[in-house]
Amino acid sequence: MQSVLRISGRRLTRSAFSSRNTATKLQTDRRLSSMAATAIGSSILSPKLSKARVVPDLPRTLSSAARPYSTPAAATSPSSASELVDSIDLGDMIPMDRIRNIGIIAHVDHGKTTLVDCLLKQSGALSGSTAMQETRVMDSNVIEKERGITILSKVTSLVYKDHRINIIDTPGHADFGGEVERILSMVDSVVLVVDATEGAMAQTKFVLTKALSRGLNPLVVLNKVDRPTSRPDEVDSELLELFMALGASDEQTAYEILYASAKEGWCTDSLDKVADFVAATNKGQKADGNMVPLFDAIVARVPPPTGQREAAPFSMLVTQLEANPYLGKCALGRITSGIVRVGDRIRVLEPGTSVVKEEGKVTKLFLRSGVQQVEMAQAGAGDVVSISGVPSVSVNSTIGGPEITEALEFIPVDPPTISVTFSVNDSPLAGREGSQLTSGMIRERLRREAETNVALQIVDDGKSEALEVRGRGELQLSVLIETMRREGFELSVTPPRVLFKRDPENKRSILEPFEEITIDVDHQTSGVVIEKLTKRKGELKSFTDVADKARLVFHIPTRGLLGYASEFKNDTHGTGVMNHAFLRYSEYVGAFEKTRKSSMVCLSAGTATSYALNMIEARGRLFVRNGDDVYPGMVVGELSKDGTDLEVNPTKAKQLTNIRAAGKDEAIRLTPVKSWTLEEAIAYINPDEAIEVTPMQIRLRKQIMDPTKRKQLSRKRVSDIDELLD
Repeated sequence: MQSVLRISGRRLTRSAFSSRNTATKLQTDRRLSSMAATAIGSSILSPKLSKARVVPDLPRTLSSAARPYSTPAAATSPSSASELVDSIDLGDMIPMDRIRNIGIIAHVDHGKTTLVDCLLKQSGALSGSTAMQETRVMDSNVIEKERGITILSKVTSLVYKDHRINIIDTPGHADFGGEVERILSMVDSVVLVVDATEGAMAQTKFVLTKALSRGLNPLVVLNKVDRPTSRPDEVDSELLELFMALGASDEQTAYEILYASAKEGWCTDSLDKVADFVAATNKGQKADGNMVPLFDAIVARVPPPTGQREAAPFSMLVTQLEANPYLGKCALGRITSGIVRVGDRIRVLEPGTSVVKEEGKVTKLFLRSGVQQVEMAQAGAGDVVSISGVPSVSVNSTIGGPEITEALEFIPVDPPTISVTFSVNDSPLAGREGSQLTSGMIRERLRREAETNVALQIVDDGKSEALEVRGRGELQLSVLIETMRREGFELSVTPPRVLFKRDPENKRSILEPFEEITIDVDHQTSGVVIEKLTKRKGELKSFTDVADKARLVFHIPTRGLLGYASEFKNDTHGTGVMNHAFLRYSEYVGAFEKTRKSSMVCLSAGTATSYALNMIEARGRLFVRNGDDVYPGMVVGELSKDGTDLEVNPTKAKQLTNIRAAGKDEAIRLTPVKSWTLEEAIAYINPDEAIEVTPMQIRLRKQIMDPTKRKQLSRKRVSDIDELLD
């Protein structure tokens, strides 16, 4: 079946497109015909563990957002014997030509973590582990499991046909793009996973741009092709267009393409086989397929790592940190050159400056296989390992032998685009629930987070207790806040603001971040979405039909997306899907209309009563319930009309007298109040408000609780752009 590229309403074959001198040497049929996969059971191979010492699993990063993987509790026998016999011991150093380092990149919810699960299970890497019966075994973080997304990059390995394949699973959400950028230095190729129905999305373009700029040749896997709505040929054409638009070379454009259903556990190079597998599944039978074509493609297409072992000193760039309660801080990275052994003397060089930060010796070497840590005696160039023995190491540092004097170059991540301010919780209800209350505790926790998360920046002016935290998006910052509140922190967090900057070529010009947003909605709700995004200075770039949905692509200032998520959910009745990724810094487009109504602010301290709330509810929407504790300056509701904030007293109680009433009091029925989530609160609050975060509660309040001072400062308040223009 020949792939087709759609341009300007015409159908151009790859050869016709090549004749336009846009790309040459495109492969007309990119099928892996040599991959004749036979059904060999659910386990393709079973690596031997006779010599390897398996140690209990460790957390993936020092950030307490990460939680340990499940430690194997009981051994289970393999599901089937393998037809492939492997002679690699997991704890041995193997020749470089038998190592493959590959990253799995994709847009969010396109199935890359499920694909990694499938590869691990069919390779036998999870044999004997309780993880064999689990799903999304690579998502070890508690928040990852709750939200169903990948937040932190994970490293694992498996053995296939005498080759060790090191796999790095990456996040798919744009807010965690920094995790994708920093792992590209560890891999020699990437597997680009694309949903066969949705096609290339915003984050697909972002991760592919980073991979192509590093000179990597991707393997393309169209996942979920067993769905009735899948459109593999059209998606293939869209991908080819995307490769062309991103300036891919001829070799990169001639990518291999495979069709897979990671959920069902099979992969193939033929659409005819896809039809057979789907037909078998529809009949209630198990599809006669497995992941052998993908394994073979990785071994055949991914180049082995380069570098010298015997003739060069040991050096390694640190890309992640791990924590071990017995060994302390462990540094994970890919060895660039040389060989390192347990007991060798090493040194740590600071990134960029080459200053020797620390000297020590290697106490332990680890390789991750499946969800376990395997102890090694030595490792060489091309291996992805963890090293303990230098507790002061940080991300992007260089670990090397005594001969190393120059730090290795690291990949700089894109700058953050929004910021929030963290400070101590100074409300009247502070200290009731949390255990981490002081600014020193908050500062130390954020410093540790910045060590492992290079996409975050912590700005401390040293003059106040508040700290500015800069990141990629609301989701990234909300995950950090949620992690800290679960650790017992109480915080006060300001609303997110966009980071403006001056044009380096024209100092009088102000630049602001723009994002590309892709929206899939029902056709009947597309009109209201276009209307609201246009008011937020969005520019509609395309309107296409994808299956039964309308796909809208906008270029919009980051300011325009702040607070829009809740509106979008209401406007589309929960059926719309919105994804966005950073596009560029562009010229400031001016202010836009206020999108949120005014607040109802509490006047007095005490407990909210149903009598008072019943009277206040007629003015707007309530945020507090009967019996909730309130204090002056707390936001207790939203007015139903625009105007200035309204001060109310939700603690007022009905006055009791000795005079019997002629009639009975009416029963008070209040509208149920929905509790805030962090994302909703961050997106909702006004610039002069803050979020009070405790382990049990999320409250909205004014930054200045005294009403008199609040009115005085409101007359002097200026925006961020006004400060730059001054």
